[in-house]
Amino acid sequence: MKLTRRGLLGGAASVMATGALAEAPMRSLRPVLRPSYPDRIARLIARAGVTGDVSVILTDAHTKEIVEEHRSDTLLPPASVTKAVTALYAIENLGADHQFQTIVYADGEIVDGVLDGNLILAGGGDPNLVTDDLAELAQRLKNTGLREVRGAFFVWDEALVNLDEIDSTQLDYLGYNPTVTGLNLNFNRVHFEWKLEGGNYTTAMDARSENYRPAVTSSRIRIEDRNTPVFTYRDLGEVDQWTVARRALNNGGSRWLPVRHPALYAGEVFATFARAQGIVLSPPKEIAALPATRVALAHFAGKPLTDVMRAMMRYSTNITAEAAGLAATKIDTGQKWGLRASAARMSRWARDRGQGIRADFADHSGLGDQSRVGASDMVQFLTAPNVLQTLRPIMKDIPVVDSADNRVASAAGAVQAKTGTLNFVSNLAGYLRGSDGRDLAFAIFVADMDARERGKLEGGEAPRGSRQWNRRAKSLQESLIYQWTTAL
Repeated sequence: MKLTRRGLLGGAASVMATGALAEAPMRSLRPVLRPSYPDRIARLIARAGVTGDVSVILTDAHTKEIVEEHRSDTLLPPASVTKAVTALYAIENLGADHQFQTIVYADGEIVDGVLDGNLILAGGGDPNLVTDDLAELAQRLKNTGLREVRGAFFVWDEALVNLDEIDSTQLDYLGYNPTVTGLNLNFNRVHFEWKLEGGNYTTAMDARSENYRPAVTSSRIRIEDRNTPVFTYRDLGEVDQWTVARRALNNGGSRWLPVRHPALYAGEVFATFARAQGIVLSPPKEIAALPATRVALAHFAGKPLTDVMRAMMRYSTNITAEAAGLAATKIDTGQKWGLRASAARMSRWARDRGQGIRADFADHSGLGDQSRVGASDMVQFLTAPNVLQTLRPIMKDIPVVDSADNRVASAAGAVQAKTGTLNFVSNLAGYLRGSDGRDLAFAIFVADMDARERGKLEGGEAPRGSRQWNRRAKSLQESLIYQWTTAL
């Protein structure tokens, strides 16, 4: 993997109903407006006090008849609502039961448990591989009878095109803007922990998951006496070297930092577990191609893709969306594609799948703000044939709350949707059960792109006014959802 990184990372540290859709004949490909409550959305927008563009549409999921809309043709960044499109793209191209595979290969002859050759840890693009899984894989390797490796230990991450990061305009130290490769681990994050003892700090970098927390040396950190920047980064070839400002640390705490050499990170962790099984491996080295003479010894299969996409919808993990999207494009075309080209391929698929919608995606996760989709186009995609049946069961349940922020018990389970949030961008799209019992599809896109651009110039993770703006946008979404589920 060849990475090119900027040498300095500035900025402040952060705390880090299902149902079958009965198809009905369509009078046209796009929804037909039925006048309803033309002033209600405008009143709610004014009450919320959001600036920028607001684009809203609510339609009958069966007939496509518009119930309410407000400037629904405005093209705006979909943010993580993109993941709903990516989920269907991945499921339809890879298959709902697809499992990402991580395999250990031998390249050489094995006699009496001794490999006279090299061992290779090969990634299959699994975005959800964690430390516990590598522990299991090392146990499975031990169960084959292998006890010694006389050659080198290689890691292979070329199943997908390697991405240095998803969005170059985002701050580089953020864990949600990760490197993506064919061999990923722990969402390509390392856990940094610090503690003040006797006037001095102790630090630790580890690859923790639910049951294990092995220490790593492929990511290192040094405390320096300075005010800013809080973090700096240097790529030392096979090591991520971080520094942190002493004055930014309190008595103790922790946060996740991105890993920019994931294959070597995974290799180091796997070697730790192999050694615990009595198999001593040399330090991992990257290999560009798998040898034709390789033989599979052990493998670990990830969860079925539908489960992976369900988790992605719930936790909005960017690395999961990008790996799934890249893998879907690869299986569809028979070759690896870069991020922009793969996103363009998904855009063309979405336009066809959504029966002529306008959609231009710059990535598969929505982390970047260059993508553009209209609220009306998103709803047209959600109501295309056989989409509801796949997406609604894996979307997140969204609680319905009243003006006092109390959950409405009578509307429990009424809304399944995908959120999408960036600074000065707040979206929600999915399905709901109306107060009259109908299945409805909706999209609420809110964005102040002028404020977002001004915020970028500040160079911080949360520019001035962004949190307040996003709270107002969320309040608007909650008001609309409350009205639709209780008072249509």
